[in-house]
Amino acid sequence: MSRLLMCPPDYFGIEYEINPWMRMSNETESHRSQEQWHNLKITLKQKAGAKIELMDPVKGLPDLVFTANAGVIFNGKAVPSRFRHPERQQEERYFIDWFTNQGYEVIDLDSTYYFEGAGDLLAFEDVWFAGYRQRSDFGAYDRLTEVFRKEILPLELIDQRFYHLDTCFCPLSGGELLYFPQAFDEYAQRVIKSRFDPSRRLVVPIQEALRFACNAVCIGRHVVLPTECPETMGLLLQKGYHTHPVELDEFLKAGGSAKCLTLALD
Repeated sequence: MSRLLMCPPDYFGIEYEINPWMRMSNETESHRSQEQWHNLKITLKQKAGAKIELMDPVKGLPDLVFTANAGVIFNGKAVPSRFRHPERQQEERYFIDWFTNQGYEVIDLDSTYYFEGAGDLLAFEDVWFAGYRQRSDFGAYDRLTEVFRKEILPLELIDQRFYHLDTCFCPLSGGELLYFPQAFDEYAQRVIKSRFDPSRRLVVPIQEALRFACNAVCIGRHVVLPTECPETMGLLLQKGYHTHPVELDEFLKAGGSAKCLTLALD
């Protein structure tokens, strides 16, 4: 994840309610969201060594800032998202245009299925994991397995607060997993345990999971995550990672944090 796509929050705000975090009565503060986004961008560049690519914000699309939901990119191929909620479906053409203009081979999914990009599809070197039920459909992953030629293991998300996989599941560069088990059904928890021995499973406490501690960006040995997650930072430090907390509470109002605000382009 050394190259990341971001979108400035010029038009970010709570204009509808499509997840349990969003309340139109809980207004965002524009100057704070701008400041927090820029602090995240600077931290990713200066502390974690990321290269940042930008796309233009669009008035009337407040969630375009959450570029993790643009789609998934791998080996020059880009599969754009098909959003479940009409409020976000207008974003699709802007993401497709960006992928096309950057020279990616854009591959459309079967229109039968919803799929919400890197919010629900996360990769380790040998296997990919996919969230479904809340936003993305189980059936989408058969096609994505064909496109990317990777083993993809679907995991059912059962807590509406953790509506995308990246809100509760974070692959780390050393092969460890940072996650919140209660977000998954029992079968998914067994799948995770079968793939990771106990020393590689870093379990986030609920109070920090609700701060979106798992919605972190890992670049090499650097992990950029939300503030007020001391236990999670301790787990990461024990494994040799450098932690960089960033205040992102304005984006948490919409159900997003560090990972939601970035899309891996590598």
